Amino acid sequence: MMGPQASMLPDGKRLHLNHGPIDLIIEAFDEAEEVAAAYSQAKDRFDTVLEELVAELPELRRPSTSAPRSLMGPTARRMERAVTRFADRFFITPMAAVAGSVADEMLEAMTRGRKLRRAYVNDGGDIAIFLSPGEEMKVAIAGTGHGFADRITIRFEDAVRGIATSGWRGRSHSLGIADAVTVLAADAATADAAATLIANAIDLPGHPAIERAPARQLAPESDLGDRLVTTNVGELSGAEVADALERGKAVADDFVLRGLIVSAALFLNDQSRLAGALAENSGRMLVHA
Repeated sequence: MMGPQASMLPDGKRLHLNHGPIDLIIEAFDEAEEVAAAYSQAKDRFDTVLEELVAELPELRRPSTSAPRSLMGPTARRMERAVTRFADRFFITPMAAVAGSVADEMLEAMTRGRKLRRAYVNDGGDIAIFLSPGEEMKVAIAGTGHGFADRITIRFEDAVRGIATSGWRGRSHSLGIADAVTVLAADAATADAAATLIANAIDLPGHPAIERAPARQLAPESDLGDRLVTTNVGELSGAEVADALERGKAVADDFVLRGLIVSAALFLNDQSRLAGALAENSGRMLVHA
């Protein structure tokens, strides 16, 4: 495997960082000198992120509890803190928050000491956001085409600095059948963990049209072990889709009620459900911090 790679994208505005499975798109907004300094800080931090995670991988693949473990690396600690918020009720490992945690770690590194107006780190669709007072950022929501506005606006006053999406069609395995679940939360690590769990809950256990396989069979080192993950979803009736979505919405509503997330958008086939502060078709947030 090649070492960390860094390059500017053709638009000359966005920084691309890649190392093994980690693939980041970064953009900062301000004077050229500030942006250049932020990108330099991002490159410096990125040099060791993957090495740190690999060093603790066996522990990161073990289930978490509500008591955080004493992990060494800062990104690993972010992962553990995020998932312990949910571990009292669900099986979850720190790997459920890896992409969001990397995004959070990189955002903190690039903004430290800088005077940026806004910035983001996109780790395969899990996004950490920085906004200075008076700033806002438009972001896309997965699952468009279901009567849901494809973009929302996050303002400095909104209680959202992280966005994550999960589903069985994504790059990670899922226990459920969601096409996509997008979560808005205070940080990307928490959004990542919550999206994973809500997507897992959108399910129809035992349904003959749903194909599954042990996670270990598809990826021998999977943190899910022998748990059955979705490999294909066949034809479902409208009532069955609604049933599956309501299962997920119950979990999302609980997370909102407990203050774990701000909002969630759930998608399966031609149906969708919303939880929390998202206003359908408004393109803006409903509540503020």
